[in-house]
Amino acid sequence: MSVKFEKETVRNTPIPGGRKHEIAHEIGERLTGGEGGTAGYLAAYLKQLQENPLRTKMLTSGSLAALQEVLASWIAHDRTKHGHYFSARVPKMAIYGAFISAPLGHVLISILQKLFRGRTSLKAKILQILVSNLIVSPIQNSVYLISMAIIAGARTFHQVRATVKAGFMPVMKVSWITSPLALAFAQKFLPEQTWVPFFNIVAFVIGTYINAHTKKKRLAALRKKHYGDGRSNSGRTDDFPRRD
Repeated sequence: MSVKFEKETVRNTPIPGGRKHEIAHEIGERLTGGEGGTAGYLAAYLKQLQENPLRTKMLTSGSLAALQEVLASWIAHDRTKHGHYFSARVPKMAIYGAFISAPLGHVLISILQKLFRGRTSLKAKILQILVSNLIVSPIQNSVYLISMAIIAGARTFHQVRATVKAGFMPVMKVSWITSPLALAFAQKFLPEQTWVPFFNIVAFVIGTYINAHTKKKRLAALRKKHYGDGRSNSGRTDDFPRRD
């Protein structure tokens, strides 16, 4: 009786954090699949990536670009005049991600992979990183800056050119730091068909940070312009003209 009582006591005692563990386990099963061999979301996504690569990349990039804009606005507290974070830039960013960024990345990464397919030596991997940083990244960043200038309202060649000239080197410096690390990780651990989505996620994290930082600087400049020291008479720091 004593042994049975002890077993029942242990079995019925709640484990601290048990519910959190169950939720994490359930999320993991949904992503990677259950023990019974059922396919998870990740497997389904990779299957779509193999069967419909461009369409899947377009949907992924468009969704991430729109989410990036909303998240960056939330981090920077950059609200529209209606007081929310979903601005007119969000659908424009989705269009950019789906119809410009994804097809461009699909073509450039495919060319890069074909050039170095079957070449696994350290020299080949280093050369691939150099080609990515000196050719692929400048093309992608130039297209990105041109698109951002147009989304921001630039309508003349000189306005677009000024935006690209001002932002090219700062963006390239970030690329030269992060791109070699991301590419080296992809070379080591990821199948080739997952490279573009992986780079999209890396770009999403970096882009969100840069976008939020830019928004904060713009809002600080607006506060300084309208209120001198950045504060209104009410003492608030967020009283500034909001975006349309």
